[in-house]
Amino acid sequence: MNTIITIGRQFGSGGHEIGEKLANHYGIQCFDKELLSRAAKESGFCEEMLRNHDERPTNSFLYNLVMDTYTFGYNSSSFVDMPISHKVFMAQFDTIKKIAEEEPCVIVGRCADYALQEYKNCLHLFIHANEDAKVERIMKKYDIDADKAREMMVKKDRQRQSYYNYYSTKKWGRSDSYDLSINSSILGVDGTVKLIIQYIEDFEAKNQQDK
Repeated sequence: MNTIITIGRQFGSGGHEIGEKLANHYGIQCFDKELLSRAAKESGFCEEMLRNHDERPTNSFLYNLVMDTYTFGYNSSSFVDMPISHKVFMAQFDTIKKIAEEEPCVIVGRCADYALQEYKNCLHLFIHANEDAKVERIMKKYDIDADKAREMMVKKDRQRQSYYNYYSTKKWGRSDSYDLSINSSILGVDGTVKLIIQYIEDFEAKNQQDK
């Protein structure tokens, strides 16, 4: 397989699990939280800072200024420098591109589809699901009741949406932002993985023909 898969996902849709199963099927790496460790190593940011900003845009000028001063030392350039949240985004953006240059892989979230939009060997997917299925999955995973699960789902999706819409020129979750948008509730996780594998194989076959 020579294709890089990016996966945008609603919270509770099984997007991460689908990404891992795809990676296992092809014997390639799946980058989700792992991307943060790598971006931390390559950028010199501490991993905790990357986690704090992970898929969360920070629009507060004051917060960014305080964080800049705290991180880089107080000097006049921190006033005109880009905010820390932008620096963290750029660090992840660069890491995503480096990973894509190295080998086929699966990358979950973090505007990877936007970072790799010029790459011809990429397929950009979005996984969504019915609300009940998402709530049930979240309840089981985090051992919480339905109300807490629903609250968590709404909060996480709002964060992901605002992050994506803030840094990307596209709209999070809108089908025309991706190559394929799938409701994982219809076929379940394994059925969705099977469908995506078929899609990848047809995509690669078409690419071979077009050469």
